[in-house]
Amino acid sequence: MTGMTTAEVMAELAALEDPRARAVNEKHGDDHGVNLGKLRALAKRLKTQQELASELWATGDTAAKLLALLICRPKAFERDELDRMLREARTPKVHDWLVNYVVKKNPHAEELRLAWSGDPDPVVASAGWALTTERVAKKPEGLDLARLLDVIEAEMKTAPDRLQWAMNHCLAQIGIEHAEHRARAIGIGERLEVLKDYPTPPNCTSPFAPVWITEMVRRQHA
Repeated sequence: MTGMTTAEVMAELAALEDPRARAVNEKHGDDHGVNLGKLRALAKRLKTQQELASELWATGDTAAKLLALLICRPKAFERDELDRMLREARTPKVHDWLVNYVVKKNPHAEELRLAWSGDPDPVVASAGWALTTERVAKKPEGLDLARLLDVIEAEMKTAPDRLQWAMNHCLAQIGIEHAEHRARAIGIGERLEVLKDYPTPPNCTSPFAPVWITEMVRRQHA
């Protein structure tokens, strides 16, 4: 499968187009009709191909961009290239996969975290907060957690949806991972009430930070 051209891959993606999958994806803001399980199966057959990944990304097609993120080499991208890609990743799934599958594994991740967190584009800023949440959980050394809580307390309530969600995740992660900040994190969540009424399926944890923090800490001690 390593010898397929971009045109051949695009033809295969077109053949995988499913109106039912598109209807489901479009509800989440993703404009493609390829089942993600089938997309991953195609990526597994193609294996890692950086040049093909770049060509697929350049098509602008959402399914092609998702496939590109699965077959690329995360460490091969330069800082400015990732910045450009993030600004081109306007659908939620492409944005999330780019941050989680590529940027987090790239040597420029910390530099981009700092640059993106204060970006005037709230979608770009949300990527910076997602990278900050990763550091809160895995490498908190050097982070000013109290300062992060100050910013969340001041800005999360009125932040646009994507940015608000990312800041809320960071708030919860601070409360879950850092006992010395837990009471304050829960208190901020209770006062701001962000996502308090978010519809949560049975057996799933609410994204409302006080509930999320309390439940995850309970599991850690179970």
